[in-house]
Amino acid sequence: MTDTKQPLLQVNDVSKAYLEGDIATQVLNNVNLTIYKGEQLAIVGGSGSGKSTLLHLMGTLDTPTTGKVLLEGENIHQLSATRQSQIRNQDLGFIYQFHHLLPDFSALENVAMPALIQGQNRATALEKAQVLLNRVELGHRLQHTPSQLSGGERQRVAIARALINQPKLVLADEPTGNLDSSRGDEVYALIRELSLQLGTAFVVVTHDPVLANKMDRQLTMKDGYLHLEDSNNGTSGDMA
Repeated sequence: MTDTKQPLLQVNDVSKAYLEGDIATQVLNNVNLTIYKGEQLAIVGGSGSGKSTLLHLMGTLDTPTTGKVLLEGENIHQLSATRQSQIRNQDLGFIYQFHHLLPDFSALENVAMPALIQGQNRATALEKAQVLLNRVELGHRLQHTPSQLSGGERQRVAIARALINQPKLVLADEPTGNLDSSRGDEVYALIRELSLQLGTAFVVVTHDPVLANKMDRQLTMKDGYLHLEDSNNGTSGDMA
């Protein structure tokens, strides 16, 4: 990355261990990483390598054993639970492999939900949701429930939902894991387009080498260590 890039989120010397009785399982080891505003970063690695745990720490869904996670210079794990919830709602967006849409609500209502939780007027939230669903080419599916949508359509609804509050950073865990290659290409194209248009940064945890190779940077997680190698330009070292 060039010096002109502005840091958005920084992971500083983060380790994570889980205790079961007297047994400690080390999942992350002294991870350092800087995510820059507007960039698209892929983290690849096998199952159990620690990549999803790292994503959860960046999203305040888990707490590091040691180290700090800074969002625009603010240590997010020193904040109150209420403030962390606000950050998850306003500054961060989340996309999961299994999309986690609410089954009894329409696509429109699912996308609007984070805005409604934020306290936005219902009519305004639904209007924003419709704009986003039009942007992801689902304007004809506004009133369909998740069971009435294909896998690719559900994932596009999840992407729209992640963007409703115009977050600074979207964290995506295996967003193409349940999709065929053509649908996976559609999801990447959508991420790319929205990142460029909205200036949103994306961090994508994935097993999919095709998706990873299309991102601005690709890093590898192995045995709890983040290998800071930019496989798209051949450089290595601490990106922070």
